Amino acid sequence: MTAEREPQPRVLAGGPHDIGGAPGENPIDRAEHPQEDWEKLADAVHHLLVAKGHRRHDQLRRAIEALSREDYDRLTYFERRVHASQVLLVESGVLTDAEVADRLQAEVATWR
Repeated sequence: MTAEREPQPRVLAGGPHDIGGAPGENPIDRAEHPQEDWEKLADAVHHLLVAKGHRRHDQLRRAIEALSREDYDRLTYFERRVHASQVLLVESGVLTDAEVADRLQAEVATWR
């Protein structure tokens, strides 16, 4: 004779990206929007890095899925991809954190 178990509540074991089936505060906005120039550039850089063998699509996904809940919720789709690209370029030794910081500082200076 086997004892019947009480149903257990579903626990989301994934990261902040894993929201399938979870109740949400707002519906997902599925409307198309025109891409901004920087978004097109981010996408092009990603595909170029893949084509040149500097990374694979699954690596980008891993870096995005490793974001904290706060960062994942704060960043847009393309901002997540840019952040993940930076992480992967530093991990692989293509760039250093210092090189990224220097380049960012130089770019910000042009905005003033």
